[in-house]
Amino acid sequence: MPGRSKKTKRKNKVPRSSKRDKTKSGGSAQAKPSKGGHDSKQASKGDEKGSGSKKADNAGSSKSSDSPPKATKKPTCVVLVRHGLTETTGQVLPGRTAGLHLSGEGQDQAARLGMRLSSLQVAAVYASPLERTKETAAPIAKACGVRTRTGPGLVECDFGSWTGKSLKDLRKLPEWKTVQHNPSQFRFPDGESFGEMQQRIWDQITTLVDHHRGQTIVAVSHADPIKAAVAMACGTPLDLFQRFVISTCSASLLWFTADGPVVMAVNSNGDSLAEMKLA
Repeated sequence: MPGRSKKTKRKNKVPRSSKRDKTKSGGSAQAKPSKGGHDSKQASKGDEKGSGSKKADNAGSSKSSDSPPKATKKPTCVVLVRHGLTETTGQVLPGRTAGLHLSGEGQDQAARLGMRLSSLQVAAVYASPLERTKETAAPIAKACGVRTRTGPGLVECDFGSWTGKSLKDLRKLPEWKTVQHNPSQFRFPDGESFGEMQQRIWDQITTLVDHHRGQTIVAVSHADPIKAAVAMACGTPLDLFQRFVISTCSASLLWFTADGPVVMAVNSNGDSLAEMKLA
């Protein structure tokens, strides 16, 4: 008879690396917290607060971004305010001329708007660097219990060599038709194009939204930049942005939601903005 073959039983050995991985994964789940764990948590919270305040202080500096800012479940509310009346409003193109202040009526407009916006729980007020916007923002910030910060991207369009000229004379120029009906193709002589102005203020607004998610902020700017921002939020072509009207000390309300910007009000002068809701 042939001899019996001995069957050898082999045990499946677990690789050492697998044992170590298993030990590590099991150990991390059941590891006891270190004595200093509580202190490190407190330190991290302090760091978060500190970094948050730095972000708020630097929020006025805009960054170039074509994509909308990330939104929280609660929409971020941006109230765009045009500065109050000046002695030259509707007569000349002041542009970035320094030293132009609010008239007495303009100061009254700003004071009334401040009382109107005080019910919105405003977290921050930003203003263009020019005097007429800062003077408009001051009573609004006071009524809301916050300080005025500067938003460089909220500044008026650079009208170049047209700055300071009479609107009556400018309307006689052949270029005026392009300004009104085909602004996307126009650049002010020695100045800014409407496209650059629109991108600039939109970058500034989205930067502010990114720093104040879920809050309400006020941004005091100028007629053309606000019209361009509203057009961007609506998806309206720049060539049609002149169809919007933005009066002195009017409020235009934009909400930034998870689905993108929503235009809640344009050129509002009387109704309570606090009662506005998404349908």
